[in-house]
Amino acid sequence: MDFQSTLFAPVESPALDCSALERLPLTRGAWVDIARSWLPDADDVFETLVRDVPWRAERREMYDRIVDVPRLLHTYMIGDDLPHARLTEARDVLTDHYAAELGEPFRTAGCAYYRDGRDSVAWHGDTIGRGKTTDTMVAIVSVGDPRKLHLRPRLGGADPVVVEMGHGDLVVMGGSCQRTWEHAVPKVAHAGPRVSVQYRPLNVF
Repeated sequence: MDFQSTLFAPVESPALDCSALERLPLTRGAWVDIARSWLPDADDVFETLVRDVPWRAERREMYDRIVDVPRLLHTYMIGDDLPHARLTEARDVLTDHYAAELGEPFRTAGCAYYRDGRDSVAWHGDTIGRGKTTDTMVAIVSVGDPRKLHLRPRLGGADPVVVEMGHGDLVVMGGSCQRTWEHAVPKVAHAGPRVSVQYRPLNVF
């Protein structure tokens, strides 16, 4: 037996698997799916995203004045190559897994770089496009330091929900979630860098 070739044979990384997703039902037809440590090679993905994504700072109008967006951003549009093979695999696996419910592929990948605890995203739903009137999905892969995703019903009537997004975790918001619930990542006193990759179908923002 060739012990040396066996000893030094490369170890294949595990394939992505959606069998461990757990669904948390919300109200009014909204739900959240969660899978912990879902993304293999999360360390390498994180380092690649921080290094290779062409991050940009944005300014937006808010409360009658122009303010800095408290995170760095970039969106990979249809046909763009994603910066890591695991992210391409994740998009394809998620498209296959949710085909029956979503009925269309995930097409874009929005990236947000939270550099520390001062970076955040305010309460909102992805309702600029079809999410305003149609059930849809937004699948989030989180790498880096853990941050908490807060969700609350737009019209009240249910308790807020907090989901911690850890290194390599997957969180999918589906059903009516973008229309009937809002979500946010609040500022915190202390946090290390984190990157969020948000997969969306066509015309969902």
